[in-house]
Amino acid sequence: MLDVNYIRDNLKEVSEILEKRRVVVDLAHILEIDEERRKLIREVEELRHGRREIATKKEIEKGKKLKEELSKKEAGLAAVEAELNEYMEQVPNILSPNVPRGKGEEDNVEIKKWGKPTEFDFEPKDHLDLGKSLGIIDQERAAKISGHGFYFLMGLGANLELALLNWVTDFLSKKGYPPVITPALVRKQFVEGTGYLPKREEPDIYKIEGEDLYLIATAEIPLAGLHSDEVLSEKELPKNYAGFSPCFRKEAGTYGKYTHGIFRVHEFDKVEIFKFVNPSDSDKAFEEIISLQEEICQALEIPYRIVNICSGEMSAPAYLKYDIEYWDPVNKIYRELTSASNTTDYQARRLNIRYREGNEIKYVYTLNGTAIALSRTIIAILENHQQKDGSVKLPKALHEYMGQDSIQR
Repeated sequence: MLDVNYIRDNLKEVSEILEKRRVVVDLAHILEIDEERRKLIREVEELRHGRREIATKKEIEKGKKLKEELSKKEAGLAAVEAELNEYMEQVPNILSPNVPRGKGEEDNVEIKKWGKPTEFDFEPKDHLDLGKSLGIIDQERAAKISGHGFYFLMGLGANLELALLNWVTDFLSKKGYPPVITPALVRKQFVEGTGYLPKREEPDIYKIEGEDLYLIATAEIPLAGLHSDEVLSEKELPKNYAGFSPCFRKEAGTYGKYTHGIFRVHEFDKVEIFKFVNPSDSDKAFEEIISLQEEICQALEIPYRIVNICSGEMSAPAYLKYDIEYWDPVNKIYRELTSASNTTDYQARRLNIRYREGNEIKYVYTLNGTAIALSRTIIAILENHQQKDGSVKLPKALHEYMGQDSIQR
């Protein structure tokens, strides 16, 4: 959430950001509501001051009238603040000057490539065909039980996911990111607080009927809420976490997107990097997340590229967002593997996460990034490391964790 004072003082800039993001919000109405709020605050303060003066003079009847008037004004103020908050939640974050302007993914800007795109001297199989032939992925039986968008990982497929999880947890622990296993269900205020429950769109998140609980789409949601309503000391920053959780997504509006196999599913496991930082350190923290993601991809021997996400593709909380895309050697295209976002104080304001700097209390900045999306990482390994005989060579980093160097039929 932006500070309404920032909108008032930078109306032209915020209007331009909305246009770049292709988002419509009535900023003029927000400022009108805020003006009414400020007027009511002044009136409430005057009435409170008047009551205090009367209390010392013991003017009982006048005091009763002021109390009634104050009660009405306070109720009016609460209603106006609720309306303002509802409109403010529709306003996305400001954008970094480094965000390219654009409408869709075709306008994202490539900034780096690593590894030579994998080529074969045989006809490569996609991950689903490989998974079936190796007996490690069963989507048909999962569909029978749960419907479209689910899968079984069988035998060595399950071992591969667990090996990846254990390896990346060890890797991140050594880098100063202790593991956290988060709740998979959270209250609405935390979904809204992270920006995952837009007011004007169909949310891509499951709700538990009759309860104030939602299935999380990412561990970012409970991790962001971990220090809500807290004031951290400056010396505690940065606070780093590596959160493991199942993730649940409706994947609504996927028409025209790649949905083959286990690439885009309703349930998958993921490890999420999350940071609470001093605002002055956020640029460096963002670079650190990207560096960690690159180290993970390189250790797993996955060719990739990094893209700077354009304004029209940005999520509401993000100030700057990069994706890492793995090379799909079957279709000869790069596909999303991880993402990283600097959300500045957008989530911290909503969730009231602050820190003490000298005599001042300020909002922290939050950043997040995918350490490993396990299903997509399995896809990238299977497709890029497949052999002519139908087996899959495992990256050296996983040999110790798998107890073998390949997956055979």
